[in-house]
Amino acid sequence: MARAYTETAVLWAAIDVGLFSAIAEGAHDETAVAEAIGVSVLDAERLVVCCLTLDLIRHVDDRLVNAPDVQRYLVAGEPRYAGAWMTFTRRDVPEWFRIAELMKGDAEPTLLGMYDGLTVEAARKYHRATYSVGMGAGRRFVREVDLTGRTKMLDIGGGSGAYSINVVQVHSEMTAVVFDLPPVAEVAVEFFEQNGVADRVAAVGGDFTADPFPTDCDVAVMASNLPIYDASVIGSVIKKANDALLDGGEMHLIGEMLDDDRTGPADAAMWGMNELMYGGRGRAHAIGECIGYFDDAGFVDIAVTDFVPGVLKRVSGRKVQDLTTSTVVNS
Repeated sequence: MARAYTETAVLWAAIDVGLFSAIAEGAHDETAVAEAIGVSVLDAERLVVCCLTLDLIRHVDDRLVNAPDVQRYLVAGEPRYAGAWMTFTRRDVPEWFRIAELMKGDAEPTLLGMYDGLTVEAARKYHRATYSVGMGAGRRFVREVDLTGRTKMLDIGGGSGAYSINVVQVHSEMTAVVFDLPPVAEVAVEFFEQNGVADRVAAVGGDFTADPFPTDCDVAVMASNLPIYDASVIGSVIKKANDALLDGGEMHLIGEMLDDDRTGPADAAMWGMNELMYGGRGRAHAIGECIGYFDDAGFVDIAVTDFVPGVLKRVSGRKVQDLTTSTVVNS
């Protein structure tokens, strides 16, 4: 653990110099790698050896090849390239090494944390990174969730609108609205236009922690915002979603969640700690807490599903007129 940062640094260096793209394009030994990425043979050897030990690249028939996931996500120019996501937290590194100092500081945490004072350009940079993995999550969502008969989705804090884009592309009868801070809403429209769905996905600027939601939707999703906020905010947002949804509508909360004994997964805990860096009030939430938010909001048929096993959970519930009963199903 004390040297885990070295693995991160090697991954970022390989992305920065284009190692994986060079290998994909035919640089199958260290000499060819050195020439392709513009470094000495010695440095190419160092980098290649590190990446071999991390199983980022492999030897096959004495030729260097990318590991399958690297070939899929870290070769620049490919449709599912996610290099922007893999490197966008680099700016946070110095603050992580100041955790003790930050915890002992006297700054009062803010409600919006990292989103305080957000500019359009900052939103554009941030969501270019989240879009690169968000589209994959959106594709998974439409594969796993049956939206037959639904008409309009509310994408709460939807950022680039990746979920909304995928929903309307698969369900021709549906429209969607991304409800996010004004600078984010402005940027989201660029992604809608890029994907040819600007006529079916709208962006509405607003603060979902304080402003009212659109009331003409029968599906609501809130994805990858969970650790940014505390229990009071998450509970309030889910209650507002229940109030805003049409009768019989459904809500999906997707995020990093702790097991109920709060001993893992580590990724959920680390995202909670991340809010310390931004001066926010966010924290890691356990699965049982999220079920409680839905129950308190009046949702029924509450279910918990592994969305990305070991990484993301999906809690869902349904709004009904008669709120006298509620069940919880774990799957």
